[in-house]
Amino acid sequence: MSAAPSTSQPKRLNIFERYLTVWVGLCMAVGVLIGTAAPGAVEPLRGLEFGGGSRINIPIAILLWLMIYPMMLKVDFSSLLGVRRKPKGLLITLFVNWLVKPFSMALLGWVFFKHLFVPWIGPELADQYVAGVIILAAAPCTAMVFVWSYLTDGDPAYTLVQVALNDLVMLVAFAPIVKYLVSGASSLTVPFTVLLYAVVVFIVIPLTAGAASRALLVRTRGKDWFEETFLPKFQPVSVAALLATLVFIFAFQAENITARWLHVLLIAVPILIQVYFNAGLAYGLMRLFRVEFSVAAPGALIGASNFFELSVATAIALFGPDSGAALATVVGVLVEVPVMLSVCALCRRTSHWFDYRSA
Repeated sequence: MSAAPSTSQPKRLNIFERYLTVWVGLCMAVGVLIGTAAPGAVEPLRGLEFGGGSRINIPIAILLWLMIYPMMLKVDFSSLLGVRRKPKGLLITLFVNWLVKPFSMALLGWVFFKHLFVPWIGPELADQYVAGVIILAAAPCTAMVFVWSYLTDGDPAYTLVQVALNDLVMLVAFAPIVKYLVSGASSLTVPFTVLLYAVVVFIVIPLTAGAASRALLVRTRGKDWFEETFLPKFQPVSVAALLATLVFIFAFQAENITARWLHVLLIAVPILIQVYFNAGLAYGLMRLFRVEFSVAAPGALIGASNFFELSVATAIALFGPDSGAALATVVGVLVEVPVMLSVCALCRRTSHWFDYRSA
């Protein structure tokens, strides 16, 4: 096994990534301000849906697609050919992501929202928040994991394999996991057809479009042009779409949030526990099975963070943009960056654990 990487030169995020929590907080404030100051302007936007009663809000759906498609462009499925190169790390990542993470989050949500916090939030919102955190946990991180891998000197090629395989598993596992865990941990009924529709709209279509675009452009213009010229052009689009989506969501939820600011803090509790539990479990298993650090660190991080764009989209499709489930997924966005930066820092400080030659 290779030695742990040097940590002499610290990696840095760009200004948007570094202060994502600040931007999210500002968008929350702007959205709430608009929703409370101009409810007459917000209501017509809330009513723009793909068919009566579909709960698929047209402006938010368009913005979410603009967020997801650029992320799917980064996924190179040809990287799966190298899956046998380091199988232990990949198997541990899949185990934590799909056999532990959604189920532990369902348990935490049930304990905190249905029991410990129910005097403050009430049974109806408890069900909504349980659903939201389950949806959040059932979608492993896709785009931001490349950032976390970079910060921990992860193996870029292997991180790509982990992301690509998780995206393929998500196509078949996300819908049934959300359906049965939400139904089991709450009194809500999840319409499976709506869930499948969300998977098609927010995973299958952008994933297919991203893969086709990548293959065509790499073949015609070359990989260097695609990665160094084409992909960076989408970064402002993705960022603007994310921030605009948050403004819309919080404008739609303005009344609920102003009356329930405590709920945001309560929702963050099980999410924080979940992040550190899954990161610690994956990292510990990587150490137990003697996986090298450049695979272990991103493997732990991909299981701890979430594909929050998909989570927000699914919560909105199932329960509406002003639902408690949508709020719970957005709280996941709010806490993601500072928490994941702390996990990255911990991984870098403990990289020497994976220098097996000195063990």
